[in-house]
Amino acid sequence: MKPYTKFFILFFSAVLALSCGNADDDVNFNLNLGDGLGKGKPVDDCLGLGEGDLVLSIQEQYTTLPGKVSIFFKVSDSDGDPVPGLTADQFTIYEQGRNDACFNTISASESLARISSNAQIFNNNTLLVLDLSNSVLSSSLAELQSASISFIDNFMPTTEEESFKMAIYWFDGENELHLLNPLTTSKQELIAAIEGITDDISNDPSTDLYGAVIRSTDIASELLATSTQGGKIGAASVVIFTDGTDQASRYTKDAAQQKVDNADPNISFFTIGLGGEIDTQVLTDIGKTFSVFAGNKEELENTFNDISFRVSERANSFYLFEYCSPKRDGSGENNLAIQVRDGNRQGAVQTKFNATGFTGGCE
Repeated sequence: MKPYTKFFILFFSAVLALSCGNADDDVNFNLNLGDGLGKGKPVDDCLGLGEGDLVLSIQEQYTTLPGKVSIFFKVSDSDGDPVPGLTADQFTIYEQGRNDACFNTISASESLARISSNAQIFNNNTLLVLDLSNSVLSSSLAELQSASISFIDNFMPTTEEESFKMAIYWFDGENELHLLNPLTTSKQELIAAIEGITDDISNDPSTDLYGAVIRSTDIASELLATSTQGGKIGAASVVIFTDGTDQASRYTKDAAQQKVDNADPNISFFTIGLGGEIDTQVLTDIGKTFSVFAGNKEELENTFNDISFRVSERANSFYLFEYCSPKRDGSGENNLAIQVRDGNRQGAVQTKFNATGFTGGCE
């Protein structure tokens, strides 16, 4: 769907896509999403920016003396797909004070505009959940290890960042989700954990897929609740790999699906299926953000790479944009508009900030 009519229709479409499943459209931070802009609103017509192809959804904003304005937002396209990799020079800042008929452009260089680290206000946790039932251990363990290492290497930052953490769990037929490696920022620690998997790690050859879905969702929910304490914003991803269907039958498909569907919208779900014994519809429904399938073990690494790209795109489409405002103490509330350009696409959002106490200079 590519609507190019009224600005608000773009945003409504992005929110509506949440019910369509299997796309990177999981942007929902329980803020003011009635128009899809989070805490922002459509820009004033006086700017003449025209129709927008990109959506800037403000998640949080604050000011820091002597004069810094910080805006944390997510950028997605009109289909709800994340837009990662933007740089400060792709943003244009507009301010409107009490004496301005419309907005004035603020020089990005003079205002020291920058994209800053998200760590101070954003936490992103990922759970990699692996099926280590007998069918995997006996026939495709080496390929799974290689694919999992590739996933970790692609997704986790080379330099450790407090805002990016991953944990690894595994399941077989037991009534338990086994912890392989706790939540960490260390890529090397995660890789070592994968390399340490042996073919005798499991004592139960069955597959408790639905139990794994339910338990991993509960863990992701707990992590999200913890990571959003103290005013921080959080997101979580659950990535589940399996080569078969649920055999343990402790839980029903409906129970697992209900757990996924009722999860916090800040939790995204990805599934990876291997071989001819999987139920692609079940995995597509559970992996409501995105799902991929490998016909054989030789294709496994490519499917893991595909998912790592999707998870990374989502995590890296959040931006902390900061600049030094020329507004000064006494100017009160001022309107702020931010426009982003990415090739021939553009979008903008409007908000306000209070310049009380603002003086010259900026940290």
